[in-house]
Parts: sequence; C-alpha cells; structure tokens
Amino acid sequence: MSEKAPRVLVPRVLVVDDDPELRGLLQRFLSEHGFHVRALDGGKALDQALARDPADVIVLDLMMPGEDGLAICRRLRAQGDTTPILMLTARGDAIDRVLGLEMGADDYLPKPFLPRELVARLHAILRRLGPERTLIRDEVVEIGPFTINFSAMSVAREGAPVALSSREFALLAALARSAGRPLSRAQLIERALGRDAEVTDRAIDVAVGRLRRALGDDGADPRFVRTVWGVGYVLVDGGAA
Repeated sequence: MSEKAPRVLVPRVLVVDDDPELRGLLQRFLSEHGFHVRALDGGKALDQALARDPADVIVLDLMMPGEDGLAICRRLRAQGDTTPILMLTARGDAIDRVLGLEMGADDYLPKPFLPRELVARLHAILRRLGPERTLIRDEVVEIGPFTINFSAMSVAREGAPVALSSREFALLAALARSAGRPLSRAQLIERALGRDAEVTDRAIDVAVGRLRRALGDDGADPRFVRTVWGVGYVLVDGGAA
C-alpha cells in the first residue's frame, strides 16, 4: 500500500503596517517564500482579520498612527491571544526592543532590514511553536466559483470536484497565490515547476490551455484564467470586466 503524500502546510502571516508600499513589498516577498499573507493597515483591520481566521504569526509595525504596535500587542495579550508577534520598528533604541518584548512580542526586527532576515526570523518563530501549535489547517481559498485546497491539492467548482493533473494544479496554485496580479511565463515556470525545470514559454501556454479546459473556462474568451498581453496570465474571480 502506497503512503499518502505529505501535507503541504502553509504558514499564515498577517502583516500590519501603515505604509502601503512596505505592506505590498512584504506581501509579495513573503508570498514568494511560501507564506500565505494578508496585509493590513492597522489594529482595526487586524481585529477583523483575526475574527475571520486565525494566523500563525503577526508581523506588527511599532510606529503607527492611532493605536501603535505596542498598544496592539499589549491589548492582544490581555485578551488572551497568544499568536506569535514579530515587531518591526524604524527606531533602533534598546528601550523599544525591551518594551516590545515586555508587552508580549516574540521577536523584534529594526528597520531597515533585509527581507530574507524577516523570512528567517519567521521560520525561527514557527519552529519554536512546538507540537502543541503545529500547523495542521488546510489552506483553502475561494476565487469566483472555485474552492482551492492547497493542502489537499484539490479544487471544486461550485461544489463539484474538478479533475486536474499534478502539473495543472501546480499551475493553478501559482496563479491563485497571486490572484489578481499577472504572472509572467518565467514566474509561472519557477513557481509551479521549479526554477530548474526545462520548460518553454510555449509549453506554459499549452498548459494554461489545458487548465482552462479542465476548469470549464472559455478558451476563446476566458473569464477566469486571462491573458495579459505582453506579460503573461492572471487568475481573477470572473466578475470583473
């Protein structure tokens, strides 16, 4: 009897920062490094996000207008929320680090920082969670009529299972992780098949055609997997013009 394929567990990260440029940069970078990322602009948005779906780690900016990172951290801990918090700050004063850790932050990273260091810090936090906080949830997203379960490598359209090959699912997963943002053919090759895969742009076009047919998308006038001329492809919910 063959063994079951190992579950692919994707850490869920909430990035909270009032700087939209930095939020976007961190969302893109962390997504490309295997995290499921939601970018938020403050404490209110964070509360709403946590109410909908727990997170595995919160990346929290210290210096924000209104309720700053220290206040948010203190409030979450007072409410019994034990989600690990990595604090970001533009100030390098030791007192900020001490205050953040005293308020319940798990780690601290001063700006400016290398994005790769942030990734390393997040992985270190996840390793410290221990077996009682092991990531066991399926990662499921809904885009238009499709429900995509990354952990189970399955997709359904309006509840009906869609049969995809492993390559087609990898392609869909890469598009879904950047839903609404076009990916070039080179990016699709790297994210779906690996940077060492010997695949041509034409092969990606053929694979996209097969994916469209499997999803029930119209190849002549696709609603979901759309061509962005001069760029590549993008997955949308089908409702936009």
